[in-house]
Amino acid sequence: MQIHVLKSDSKEANLSIKEADIGTLYVVQHELLKTTNVDFAGIVMKHPLTNEIWMRINSKSSPIKDAVTATNAAIKSVDDLKKLLNSKIK
Repeated sequence: MQIHVLKSDSKEANLSIKEADIGTLYVVQHELLKTTNVDFAGIVMKHPLTNEIWMRINSKSSPIKDAVTATNAAIKSVDDLKKLLNSKIK
């Protein structure tokens, strides 16, 4: 996964993400929208052949820091799901 910051200021960040799965980014988007700091978090697949996804985050605080926090929360959520599924399989 490659992430490039297209535009960033104190309230908004636009990211270009290549070689990523959009499903994974939906989990991050969900975590972003759960916080009260984030006003908007959107994901758009630019074109299926380029495998490029754009993400825009509008936040009352730092949008990049909010993205990092949401990503960590998404990792924890998926890890909890993995533990639950493993416990049911055994």
